[in-house]
Amino acid sequence: MTYGFIGTGNMGGALARALVREVSPLDVYLNNRTPAKAEALAAELGARADTAAHIAAACDYIFLGVKPNLIAGVLAQLAPTLAQRTDKPVLVSMAAGVTIAALEQAAPGCPILRIMPNTACAVGAGLTLYDANALLTKPQLDAFLADMAASGRLEALPEHLIDAGSAVAGCGGAFACLFMESLADGAVTCGLPRDKANTFAAQMLLGAARLALESGKPFGQMKDEICSPGGTTIAGIHAMERDGIRAALMDGVKACLEKSDAMAGKKDPSAEEVNHAAPGSAGGGVPCKGRPSPPGRAFVLIFRTGSR
Repeated sequence: MTYGFIGTGNMGGALARALVREVSPLDVYLNNRTPAKAEALAAELGARADTAAHIAAACDYIFLGVKPNLIAGVLAQLAPTLAQRTDKPVLVSMAAGVTIAALEQAAPGCPILRIMPNTACAVGAGLTLYDANALLTKPQLDAFLADMAASGRLEALPEHLIDAGSAVAGCGGAFACLFMESLADGAVTCGLPRDKANTFAAQMLLGAARLALESGKPFGQMKDEICSPGGTTIAGIHAMERDGIRAALMDGVKACLEKSDAMAGKKDPSAEEVNHAAPGSAGGGVPCKGRPSPPGRAFVLIFRTGSR
């Protein structure tokens, strides 16, 4: 099997690094709109830097690692080459908000894998969510899963849930980095050297995640097992809950999903679920379903009939 990458940014690079642990680097072809970037990664991995046209003509699996707004243009350039191939390659898209249907329209007849990986794939601790179209065969999927096994966990998920899953598994990596940075800043404030603070925060999060996965315990139970009555940990939990950490994280996940929906051209149904008061009724208040107002604020929309 040969693998081509069109786009070798952070995510494409992470997957290429994982892939060469399972397949020969000589079977991996890299392309980027900044050629020097692909050439540098190729030199690092022992892979080949190549043109997008050759990747489209020759590779069995083609990873589309460009930004979502560039996918249509890239596929339009590759379409004549893909159309000429009798052995259609598997297109592997990691573009947020770009649906399988949109990819099928841009590249008719090609098997499609839509994946949402995360950057931890580079060190074999990632999570990749995936779904496929009907043209992808079981041998093609099995080969992909085997060759990508070094990236970490691969989990099938219906496409309509992939953006929600990615809001946690993909975007959540940045949230975790912000969380670790904040913990380390707090430790430095308390007098701990920066290098120690960074290591302790990262190792703590790694250990907590491993314990959760291996034990299967609910997160709340794990928290309670650390919090002694009247102890230091529950005092810290209280301080963070008072500042709204739980709601902030939930809102962050929801904001990621809303952005994915906007990129895919979907409407937010919650924004349309407004129950208007009957014309002429007293106090035509309009309760709106959607994001809650921030604490301490209230917004009321009042519609009046007749003259002002």
